[in-house]
Amino acid sequence: MVKLIVGHKGTGKTKMMVDLANTAVKERDGSIVFIIKDNRLSHDLDYNIRMIVMDEYEYVTNIDEYIGFIYGILSSNHDIEEIFIDSILKHADITIDDLPEFLKRLSMISEKHKIDFVVSLSADESELDSSVRQYEIING
Repeated sequence: MVKLIVGHKGTGKTKMMVDLANTAVKERDGSIVFIIKDNRLSHDLDYNIRMIVMDEYEYVTNIDEYIGFIYGILSSNHDIEEIFIDSILKHADITIDDLPEFLKRLSMISEKHKIDFVVSLSADESELDSSVRQYEIING
């Protein structure tokens, strides 16, 4: 399942994601991964959550490489249950126009590997293509 957290900067998306991840790590048996642009949340996330800082992977530059990166994460850990991706539009030059394809691929990965994704993006819901609005928006 792919869920979205949508809103402009300063609307509490990251805090909501941190709270969801910290709750998930206590309730789930498998691993939780949190992908973020920089390491500013290192003290906010439970120490059992695997935090991945995208600034350390500067050669992940488009959605194909980003999906490959996610496959690499999955291949190194087979008990991942949920992946949180904070502010996807700040990662790998992904634009709002890339979202339909990106989310479709995440959905396919989710279905095949039984992994949930929570993705936040800085945009207004009205800015999103109808194919993006088909995913559950959990803060709307």
